[in-house]
Amino acid sequence: MLGKIGRLFVIKTKLEAYLIIYALALGACERGSAYLTRFPGWGGKLLFLACTCAVFMAGAKILDALKYEKLRAETAKLTVD
Repeated sequence: MLGKIGRLFVIKTKLEAYLIIYALALGACERGSAYLTRFPGWGGKLLFLACTCAVFMAGAKILDALKYEKLRAETAKLTVD
């Protein structure tokens, strides 16, 4: 039963990855805009930039992991056959 629930949290396709990255970007921009109002000037801008850069890094890591998992599954399939 826990295995079935656990599969809901596994990213399987690029579409799912892009949707998750989009949601992360929306949250980061919201948080960044809060930083801009709370810390006017360069401090807020740097914090906003840090929020968006974190999404870029996380998105790249998600897409790389998805590519790696696909390659690993293909390699495992070839060794079994």
